[in-house]
Amino acid sequence: MLSRRSVRVKVMQLLYMLNRDEGLKFSEMVKAYNDGIWKTYELYIFELYLLLKVTQQAESDAQTRAAKYLPTENDKAFLPILYTNPCTKSLANHVGFLQLVEKYKPTLEIDTDLVRRMYYAFSETPEYKTYINAETHTDAEHSKILLELYKFLGSNDIFIEMCEERFNNMTDDESLVSGAMKKTLKSMPVSGEFYEEHAPADETVRIYGEDLLRKTSQLDAELFNDINPMLENWDADRVAILDMIMLKMALCELLHFPTIPTKVTLNEYVEISKNYSTDKSKDFINGILDRLMKQFLESGQIQKEGRGLIE
Repeated sequence: MLSRRSVRVKVMQLLYMLNRDEGLKFSEMVKAYNDGIWKTYELYIFELYLLLKVTQQAESDAQTRAAKYLPTENDKAFLPILYTNPCTKSLANHVGFLQLVEKYKPTLEIDTDLVRRMYYAFSETPEYKTYINAETHTDAEHSKILLELYKFLGSNDIFIEMCEERFNNMTDDESLVSGAMKKTLKSMPVSGEFYEEHAPADETVRIYGEDLLRKTSQLDAELFNDINPMLENWDADRVAILDMIMLKMALCELLHFPTIPTKVTLNEYVEISKNYSTDKSKDFINGILDRLMKQFLESGQIQKEGRGLIE
C-alpha cells in the first residue's frame, strides 16, 4: 500500500521534528517512523471494520421493520442483504481479519449511534434502494454496493471525523488507504490473507525509508554545504525549513541511492512541495535540484545502477 512518496513525506516530517527538537535521538526517530508506517495499515483495518459495522446495521433495520405494528409491504419484503450477502460475510467471518481487529482494537473507537446514523443515511441513496429491491444478486453486484457504500462514507462527515479522531495521519494517507480499500472491496468475497498485500513491505519501509532518514540526518552538514552555493541570491536562513529539508533529502537520494532514477527524485520532491510547502516552493526546489543534478552528473558523483536511470 505504501508508495515511496508516502515514505518520503513521513521522513520529511520526522526531519522537521528533529529541526525543532535537536535533543531527539535517532532511535526515537526510527521508532516514530515505523509507528507512523504501521498507523497507515491500521487505518486501513479500521476503515474496513467500520464499513463492516455499517453493513451490520441492516440486521437491526430488519428487526425494526419486523417489529412495526403496521409494517408496509416494503418492510415485510426487506432483507438485511447488505450484511448477509456472501461478500460481506466473507469479511465478517474471516478469522485472520478478526484477529487484526482484535490486535488494533478499532471497536474501542466506534460509537454505535454514529454507525447507525451512517447506515440510515446510506439507506436513502438510490443505489441502496435499487440494490435491496432487486430480486437476485451476483457477487459482482454485492461487491459494487460495498464500493458504493465506501464512496458514500468517504464524503460522510461522521466517518471522516471518526477516522481523524483516531489517526493523525488521515490527511497524509487518505489516498493510499482509499486505494487499498477499493482494491479489497473489488476482490470480494475475500479469501486467504488478503490484508497482507497492503501491509508495509520491508524493501520500502525498512531499507529505503530508514536509510533515507539515517543518511539525510547524518549527512546534514555535508548536504547543506553542497546546497548553499546554489542558492545564489537566496539567504539560506530565509529558505523555508521544509524546502531545505526536501533539498537535503533529494540530494541525498541523488548521491546515495543508486537504484532511484534522477528524474524520479526531482519530480517526486517537486510534487511533495506542492502539498507541504509554500506557493513558490515548487519552482524554487525544481530550479535548485536541476542545478545540483547537472553539477554532480558532470563531476561523476551521481552514479546510478541499471539502464535508463540517469536520463
